[in-house]
Amino acid sequence: MPVLSLAEARDLVAAALVRSRVNEANAASVARALVAAEADGLKGHGLSRVPSYAAQAEVGKVDGFARPAITRPAPGVVAIDAAHGFAYPAIDAALAALPEVTRSQGVAVAPIRRSHHCGAAGHAVERLAEGGLVALLFANTPAAIAPWGGSRAVFGTNPIAFACPLAEAAPIVVDLSVSKVARGNILAAKQKGEAIPAGWALDASGQPTTDPDAALKGTMLPLGDAKGTALALMVELLAAGLTGANYAAEASSFLDAEGPAPDTGQLILALDPVRLGGPDAIARFAVLAEAITAQDGARLPGARRLALRARAEAEGLTVADGLIADIRAL
Repeated sequence: MPVLSLAEARDLVAAALVRSRVNEANAASVARALVAAEADGLKGHGLSRVPSYAAQAEVGKVDGFARPAITRPAPGVVAIDAAHGFAYPAIDAALAALPEVTRSQGVAVAPIRRSHHCGAAGHAVERLAEGGLVALLFANTPAAIAPWGGSRAVFGTNPIAFACPLAEAAPIVVDLSVSKVARGNILAAKQKGEAIPAGWALDASGQPTTDPDAALKGTMLPLGDAKGTALALMVELLAAGLTGANYAAEASSFLDAEGPAPDTGQLILALDPVRLGGPDAIARFAVLAEAITAQDGARLPGARRLALRARAEAEGLTVADGLIADIRAL
């Protein structure tokens, strides 16, 4: 399989999106996000998304020319309308504005509405933590999980991400979906023609399946059973109910070019640890981190991701010939 440098991969993705009715600025933002996910080994949020993103831009399901609009309805609020566009430019706008507001207020929040798939949610909070802030992100996604005891999907896989700065190390980053696995992993398996493991999903009739096509037409199993659906409900209320975005059951699919814009939402919360906990707050984070890493076999979340990122930066990305051909054909 061919190997692309990160710069070559970003150019490949951006060029394909520009050919698919996306302006250069938005295409560059999306390309950065997808290639970063691919480099971290998060292939379900990486280059496999390009064909479906391009198809949606071609028909206007996602507006490739949208410009996020920022308003300030309260001193600590940076409200962003993604305007039916890709999530990444809207998130970029939030991350540009949040640090100054957070440091002046101690806490700031960015509700994002009329948005789209936000990919690797951990990347957004990681960027804030690299600037010394603690951050959380909640995002809702199209319906994929049924309420516990129910059979009809009303929740998305709804990622939750958290990041915390460390004085002399990379931030701690927690990034998880409330399904047992992210739905992008099933999309990636479908594109490779591979079966999925048992226990990931149910088909449309509610039966366990290892067929990715059947899984995409059915529902995902929640993380932690009933506890996972409770988390999914929480995220729906924060990312959609609170922001004015569509709930999961109201949103069209991120995976095809059918229907109206998904118009899902994200909520980013940023906290200044110095304002909240005093000048020693970040040093205190390191105490707990060191208590974990001092144990044989224990590691902080994200260690594998950082290792894969470093390898990708040094050696490039190995990408399947078929996927490269599909992207070049757009």
